[in-house]
Amino acid sequence: MTTAVAPPFSVETATLKVRLAENAWNTRDPERVSLAYSPDSRWRNRAEFFSGRPAIVAFLTRKWQKELDYRLIKELWAFGDFRIAVRFVYEWRDESEKWYRAHGNEQWEFDNQGLMRRREASINDVPIVAEERKFHWPAPGPRPSEHPGLSELGL
Repeated sequence: MTTAVAPPFSVETATLKVRLAENAWNTRDPERVSLAYSPDSRWRNRAEFFSGRPAIVAFLTRKWQKELDYRLIKELWAFGDFRIAVRFVYEWRDESEKWYRAHGNEQWEFDNQGLMRRREASINDVPIVAEERKFHWPAPGPRPSEHPGLSELGL
């Protein structure tokens, strides 16, 4: 994730920030992803609360060890000068080959340099069968530009 996109946000820069975040998360590289957050960034992810880049790296490492074949799509929901709200969906499978589609919302708050200083995520996992999957690009890696987004997929 890049910090080159800094507040105050416009619809164009907020949309770009969301896509850059999606691309970074789809690398499944905890160290790379953590650099988009301020050193003291505060997180709530589901029922977990933590802060700081080391905790972010530890969390993402655990996450992607559990959530295999992870593929994510984010979409801008709303924005303000220093805040962005997104909705997202990701698909993943567990070690027993059971597939899930996670639906969530995030609230982001940024510092003046464009680093995220606060992230709050609410997420619900829905079991699916492999044939119901909608995200099929090669992973890890970014969603191809021609792959539809959430609205186009009806999600």
